[in-house]
Amino acid sequence: MKHLLVTGASAGIGRATAELFLNRGWRVGVMARRSAVLEEVFGGYANAMLLPGDVTREADVEGAFDRFVAEAGRIDVLFNNAGMFGRADTIDGITLDEWRQVIDLNITGMFLCARAAFGRMKAQEPQGGRIINNGSISAHVPREGSMAYTTSKHAVTGMTRTLSLDGRPYDIACGQIDIGNARTDLLQGIIDRDPENPPPSMDVSHAAESVLHMAELPLNANVQFMTVMATKMPYIGRG
Repeated sequence: MKHLLVTGASAGIGRATAELFLNRGWRVGVMARRSAVLEEVFGGYANAMLLPGDVTREADVEGAFDRFVAEAGRIDVLFNNAGMFGRADTIDGITLDEWRQVIDLNITGMFLCARAAFGRMKAQEPQGGRIINNGSISAHVPREGSMAYTTSKHAVTGMTRTLSLDGRPYDIACGQIDIGNARTDLLQGIIDRDPENPPPSMDVSHAAESVLHMAELPLNANVQFMTVMATKMPYIGRG
C-alpha cells in the first residue's frame, strides 16, 4: 500500500484527489482546518487518516506529519494543495492583512508542509518520495484582480524547482500541477461575479486523475510541470 498526505482536503481539488486515491487503495492522510468536515467526508473510509490542523501553523504541520508517519510507517507522496484566492481587486484596493492572509497560506503553508515531507522522506527507509505542489494557471498568466494569488503561485514555481534540485540526492522528486478552471467552490465564486458570462470549466475529477498519474510514476520518472485546464480557456494566444 502506498501512502499519501493531502492538505486542503476538506473541499475542492483536495477533496476530489483524496477520494480518488482512497478508492484506489492508497492510505491517505487528509489535513484541513475543519475537523467536522473531515469526519463527515472521510469518516467512512478505513484507509483514511483524519489530520485536522492549520498548515500555516508550524506545530500543527509537524504534529500531523508525525502522526501520519507513525501510523502509516512512511510517506510516499505529499499533495501540497492547501491554498486560497483571496478577494479580487486591484493592488490599491488590497489591504495588508488580505495580502498576508493569501501569502501566509499559499507560500508559508506550502513551505511548512514541503519541509515536513522532505525531512521525513529523506530519513525513511527506503529513502525517497514525491512532493506534488498545486500551482495554478496564474503561475504563467494572471487573472485580473489577483495580485496576491498570482504572486504566491509564481513563488510556488520557484519552490518546486528548488525542491527538485535539492531532492535529487535523496530520491525525492518534486513536480507541479497547474490547474485551470476545475469546477470547485473557488471557481464558483468567480462565476458568481459574472453569471451571464461564465468561464469555460472542467470537472474537478480531471485534476484529481492528473495528480494520480503524477503520483503513480516510479521515482526515476517525474512530471516536472503539468498543465490541465478547460479546453476553451483563453490561455494560449488570444484564445
